[in-house]
Amino acid sequence: MEQSTQNSSPFSSFLKKGLFAAGATLLALSASSAFAATAVTSFGSNPGALKMYKHVPSAMPANAPLVVALHGCTQTAAAYEASGWTALANQHKFYVVYPEQQSANNQNKCFNWFEPGDIVRGQGETLSIKQMVDKMAADHSIDPSRVFVTGLSAGAYMVNVLAAAYPDVFAGAAPIAGGPYKCATSMTAAFSCMSPGTDKTPAAWGDLARSGYSGYTGRKPRVSIWQGSTDSTVKPMNMDETMQQWTNYHGIDQTAEVSESVAGFPHKVYKDASGNAIVETYSITNMGHGTPVDPGTGASQCGTAGAYILDVNICSSYYIGQFFGIIGGDTGTTTTTSSTSSTSNTSTSSTNTSSSGATTTTTTTTTIAGACFNTSNYAHVTAGRAYNSAGYAKANGSNQNMGLNNTFYKSKLRQTGTNYYVIDNTCP
Repeated sequence: MEQSTQNSSPFSSFLKKGLFAAGATLLALSASSAFAATAVTSFGSNPGALKMYKHVPSAMPANAPLVVALHGCTQTAAAYEASGWTALANQHKFYVVYPEQQSANNQNKCFNWFEPGDIVRGQGETLSIKQMVDKMAADHSIDPSRVFVTGLSAGAYMVNVLAAAYPDVFAGAAPIAGGPYKCATSMTAAFSCMSPGTDKTPAAWGDLARSGYSGYTGRKPRVSIWQGSTDSTVKPMNMDETMQQWTNYHGIDQTAEVSESVAGFPHKVYKDASGNAIVETYSITNMGHGTPVDPGTGASQCGTAGAYILDVNICSSYYIGQFFGIIGGDTGTTTTTSSTSSTSNTSTSSTNTSSSGATTTTTTTTTIAGACFNTSNYAHVTAGRAYNSAGYAKANGSNQNMGLNNTFYKSKLRQTGTNYYVIDNTCP
């Protein structure tokens, strides 16, 4: 098992566009011959001069989801496949795009998340990645309402760039060891952004996110934020600042409705007024700088340990996929609560301590099914699969607009997670 406390220090010096954000030691990480993805050589004007690789699993259904996975500095697209996304795509039937930075753009192959020309809508590397999505939609049957983006470190900062600049493209985003959008717009500011971090109010962060696509009023991406608690490269305060940015962007407060332990790690969920999970955070205890994975064959296991791919007994890709609503089937989650009756009433969220010493353990298992529901929008709302919003029915979780909330409009919904439904016209 690779040490979960792997850390590194920022470079003492660097060349133009040579900023480090994923590890100070330059690693010779060449593309693996076993890389399952295929190079795509033409996907638009590509103003950011990036490379594109795609993975297309066999027997793909119509209207399948798409995940864009961004590597960290010094890594390649092939190296980031170790995060587990390709294997999960084969099992759960979604497409994966792996953008790759070139050393001609950045000496250390970091995505240029701090360069003004690369972090705005319609320009530079941001537009190049959006054109990769367009290429996938042109060549394959992609569900445009289920396009997601995730990435590590410099890739994670770019994840937040893409979520802010293209909220109309990305339904969900998952930065791992990254920081807020426009945390830095210069190389000098990027250092302080990474360490110790930049402190702003939620409103100030939210305004920066909204500036990515000014005046936008459509669907907004849900965000899953991951951070190692002992990361010395991108300091942990970045997780809180990123949470503040996206909660404010969505118009919700910074008080978590759920605070629990998942696989032994602190997990918080921030919900909207309808009870939908909008933002979540995972703080991975004693983990340094990298993407957390859990190699193995279990239902929730995935990934292969390597440089900045850290075996810490939780596979971020699996849980991010669940949050996105693209990993379902027999992927049940079990919550165990132990309690004792007490005259002292000393308690925590999971345990009540008493002088009697009697302990009762209750195990609740929730199975996430891929069941389909084909009925009127009014019936969906009545059954709790959707909610009414200004006379329109919107699916729980995905917030997809199903049309007017009445008995005449019908929709086909597929359940892809706990209280998470997506429109799926392939349903019977």
